[in-house]
Amino acid sequence: MLLTAKQQNILESIRELISQGKENPTSYRLQKFLESQGGRDSLKSVMQVIESLEKKDLIKRDKKKKIYLVENKNYTNFKNIFSVPVYGLASCGEALAYAQDNVDGFLQISKALFRDKDESLLFAVKALGDSMDKEKINDGDYVIFEKYEQQEELEGKIVVAVVNGMATIKRYKKVSEDVIGLFPKSTNPIHQPIFIHKSDSFIFAGIFRKVLPVKYVSL
Repeated sequence: MLLTAKQQNILESIRELISQGKENPTSYRLQKFLESQGGRDSLKSVMQVIESLEKKDLIKRDKKKKIYLVENKNYTNFKNIFSVPVYGLASCGEALAYAQDNVDGFLQISKALFRDKDESLLFAVKALGDSMDKEKINDGDYVIFEKYEQQEELEGKIVVAVVNGMATIKRYKKVSEDVIGLFPKSTNPIHQPIFIHKSDSFIFAGIFRKVLPVKYVSL
């Protein structure tokens, strides 16, 4: 489930207010709390986000308009859910765009999917194109990566590489001492490898961990 940064912030604020042992907040009470934390959203803006969270079945309101967190089949237990930031787009064709400092939203993911991983190191990008469709990474899918900290061997692994500030999802292969190849795995023969020299401007931002097909992600 994908949340915008504003939806994520307001959901966390609702959670914080409830965890403090106070009454379940109304929209007005929530807006005042956000204001006390330095927020500048109007009551109307806060209410619009609340309505969107209701549509996602993450919260509900009673007859007195008090807000409650929802436990349901999509969001069974808040303690078992963590947020993964979504950083822009990564091409599965050519290296197109990557907004490293621009979080587009947050995916809400069960901890059961990543029991052995440090949640703080996980991030997602939205795939573009079909050059990795043989790996079941299709256009529009959310791909989860673990931040690369230069401790894990990359040979043969799927990575998100940022070349000259632009990202692509490919399989890593060392061609020579000075050259690295980023190889597609596609049913479309148009896609070709990308070859980079060690002197080029590039980083390996993350190592592939899981793909979440877009058809299963509620927007």
